[in-house]
Amino acid sequence: MMSLVDPTIYPLYPTPSLTNWLVAVALNTVLGAIAWFAPKKLLTPAGLIHAWFLGVLIWGCLGWQGYVVVMFYFLVGSAVTKVGIAQKEAEGIAEKRSGARGPENVWGSALVAAVCAVGILISQLFFAQAIATPIVISLLLLGYVASFSTKLADTCASEIGKAYGQRTFLITNLKPVPRGTEGAVSLEGTVAGMIAAIAIAVVGWAVGLISLVGIGICVVAAFIATNLESVIGATLQNQFNWLTNELVNIINTLIGAVVAIAIVLILKS
Repeated sequence: MMSLVDPTIYPLYPTPSLTNWLVAVALNTVLGAIAWFAPKKLLTPAGLIHAWFLGVLIWGCLGWQGYVVVMFYFLVGSAVTKVGIAQKEAEGIAEKRSGARGPENVWGSALVAAVCAVGILISQLFFAQAIATPIVISLLLLGYVASFSTKLADTCASEIGKAYGQRTFLITNLKPVPRGTEGAVSLEGTVAGMIAAIAIAVVGWAVGLISLVGIGICVVAAFIATNLESVIGATLQNQFNWLTNELVNIINTLIGAVVAIAIVLILKS
């Protein structure tokens, strides 16, 4: 039977080195310059700086494998935000700045993943000889992929639902509500979200971050987390000014990562 947590993943990751970080800085500087001069802006100027830092961090901690996952999320998430943008703007339910990501969007989407990446780096630097380290790293890698599966599922469900949802219901009572309502769900959006979760989990498996079984775990975690996020949107978000979309996104991705790790620990117990 395939192991749910595969410690053989651990040796595939190079020991952190100065060369790896120099590559991270050079690559992200080149990509940042291209994004800066590109006619269509996917990031605000401040967002670009924060994305540069995030990209350096991810490549430095996880190498190209982790970078592929975050880039897949960013490109697909940015593309789906543009779907039906004219209609969304006319209805007043489009993302602000026509979907261009600012610092709050960068970290709202990727803070949990960044914490997982830093946890892996710390494990490699200071606990490399510990017996449990390969298991810890495998769990953090699963959490990393699950957090992005959750966020991409949420983004696609929201954007496709706002563009193409024929019937939209409030998740807490299933009463019909207008598209774009906080906590609203639709069949079209839900299906799009699950397809997105599967796609990015497959990417994570293809580059060696998770096992084949991990794909299913990430998808289940994403489904649970995105629905809980909708419940938060329907019940709490409008009641507390401090509960911003970005904070809800962090909670959402944290739930996805924690649920994925919890599933493995339960199944292995």
